[in-house]
Amino acid sequence: MAIDTTETTSASPTAHSPLGTRLSTRDKLVLFVLCAAQFMVALDFSVLNVALPVLGKDLGMSQSALQWAVTAFALPSGGFLLLFGRIGDLYGRRRLFLTGLALFGTASLLATFAWDPASFLTGRALQGLGAAAIVPTGMSLLTTTFPEGPARDRALGISGTLLSLGFTVGMVAGGVLTDVLSWRSTMGLLSVFALIVLPLAPGLLPESRTPDRPRLDVPGAVTVTGGLLALIYALSTAAERGFGGTDVIVTLAAGMLLLAAFVYVESRAHAPLVSLPMLRRRTVAWGNLGGLVTFSMMSTVVFVLTLYLQETLGLSAFETGLVFGVQGVMSAVAGVYAPKVIGRFGARRTLVGSLAGQGLFVAGLVLLNAHTWSVWLATAAISLASMCHLGAIISYGLTVTSGVPDEEQGLATGLVTSTQQVGITIGIPLLGVLATTSSDLLAGVHTVLALDAVIVLAAAVLVATGLGRDRSRPVEAEALGLR
Repeated sequence: MAIDTTETTSASPTAHSPLGTRLSTRDKLVLFVLCAAQFMVALDFSVLNVALPVLGKDLGMSQSALQWAVTAFALPSGGFLLLFGRIGDLYGRRRLFLTGLALFGTASLLATFAWDPASFLTGRALQGLGAAAIVPTGMSLLTTTFPEGPARDRALGISGTLLSLGFTVGMVAGGVLTDVLSWRSTMGLLSVFALIVLPLAPGLLPESRTPDRPRLDVPGAVTVTGGLLALIYALSTAAERGFGGTDVIVTLAAGMLLLAAFVYVESRAHAPLVSLPMLRRRTVAWGNLGGLVTFSMMSTVVFVLTLYLQETLGLSAFETGLVFGVQGVMSAVAGVYAPKVIGRFGARRTLVGSLAGQGLFVAGLVLLNAHTWSVWLATAAISLASMCHLGAIISYGLTVTSGVPDEEQGLATGLVTSTQQVGITIGIPLLGVLATTSSDLLAGVHTVLALDAVIVLAAAVLVATGLGRDRSRPVEAEALGLR
């Protein structure tokens, strides 16, 4: 096993557990630390959304400037993921994970006590930078700590559930905290999470890195980071102002050119940041396509449903939060049973089936109208679509990371998490803008939902074709400890 564990005082947490048995107490503590950190980052994506109008009035930010409360976090969190995933591989995943946690907690405190827009946006940007270190290293620590098979399936199932749940809980908690306390409490909640997790992590997480330490691929790091930063900036800005702005066109073109340059650089690099042969793996390429689609299209559905429920049906922010609260509960239920389904049918078939289910249930949302009974249709359809979405999240992560050597898990999980972050970022600019710019909001919502469903269903067909038949023997459901 090509993992250096010289800095840890104990063996891998699962070393003493036979494959397929229940997780030990130490396993559960390790999983708690890693999942709590991922949950914290997912929470940060949505907890501030409801509070933005109040925040803007308090800090003196204009309506147009409020987008930067989201963009300031999304830029570094998405732009530096691949770079930090590779740095963790080379210099120690636990070390970078702990650094990211400390930075995230400190930045959350800065955002909590911000005194003007500049200090708040600085805190948000530093939160994003911390998240970029936490997410890929946390995922690679999970996949290298829990061996491939039932143990990893269960761990990724729990992690995926909390990731989805964190986004939903953030929407509900953001409204409650803002009404009861203030918008500052949403940022304070994140610092509390960091303070809980940070003291526990050093004694539980094993250090891991590649045994040899090649030089960091600086040209690759510069081009991919610059390309992702430009792409995320362009799409985030387009969500507010459309694609016609000069800055959007220039940064979008620059992002595409830098990513093309990144591919060229990697093809010639002695120690590339991303192995192109890895990108040519069917499981990596098609698995990430499935992940990109499921994240981008579900974030779009949540966005347009929020508009529909409040603007068309007249629900309050709290009532809207309750709808998404039901969605979160059903996602948690799906997280419990997803490993069982994967164990029975395999990750690839589960990914394809989950994408198909998500697309079909989103298609059902096209029946929404201005009558109050539609809230029940919206609640049922978004909940069922989210259950399929959760299955897609877990199965695409397993599909991409299965069979990848431990020394390259940081690269593989960096791709997984980059897909996740970019997916969450691009969905709303690409489709959501059709609803916000439509003269008839309900008609715009119908258009977005129809296109969303078509894209997800088309992705299911493409992923099924690209992955081909899964000839690996699925792990029996009983081995997952779920029967």
